[in-house]
Amino acid sequence: MGSAAHAGNQKEEALADSVRVALTRAIHDNRPPKPVFRDEAARARYQAWYAEMSDRLKRRLPDELTRREFLESAWYEATRAGLDPGLVLGLIQVESAYRKYAISLAGARGYMQVMPFWTRIIGDNNRRALFDMQTNLRYGCSILRMYIDMEGGNLFLALGRYNGSRGRPEYPNAVLSAWKKWQFSATR
Repeated sequence: MGSAAHAGNQKEEALADSVRVALTRAIHDNRPPKPVFRDEAARARYQAWYAEMSDRLKRRLPDELTRREFLESAWYEATRAGLDPGLVLGLIQVESAYRKYAISLAGARGYMQVMPFWTRIIGDNNRRALFDMQTNLRYGCSILRMYIDMEGGNLFLALGRYNGSRGRPEYPNAVLSAWKKWQFSATR
């Protein structure tokens, strides 16, 4: 198994039935991550994003195929959940330092450090699946989206909730700082 990661002790919270159903549907939607673009400009922007992020990730994910699959999945799951892919990459940097098999002291697993209780609440109770790249990214992005919605769009509070450190600034500040490093601008 991987070395310890920096995830906090995320709390298991009571969810409204509608939230639980929506999260369950999001997790069980097993469509493969295939980007769909509204026009050629969107396709070109994605390709430029991919090229830049791939170059940035070479040191952390040296295998080209692994890096491609990771970036395609991260972009797909982030945009599917209405998140900026750079935010997701920043969160992964802070949570697991891009280690697929990272396990925190609290027991969170994988790239996005998803707590195993989520597999019981909205999944199929398969904790091992949290080490599957796409599954981990899908859970993590869906959960982060839910927390953003729960916090009325307040990203700082949502990040604290995601990490189990709500009310303390260290974790949200670390993710927001990392996000700045992963933001993409087509004009660069």
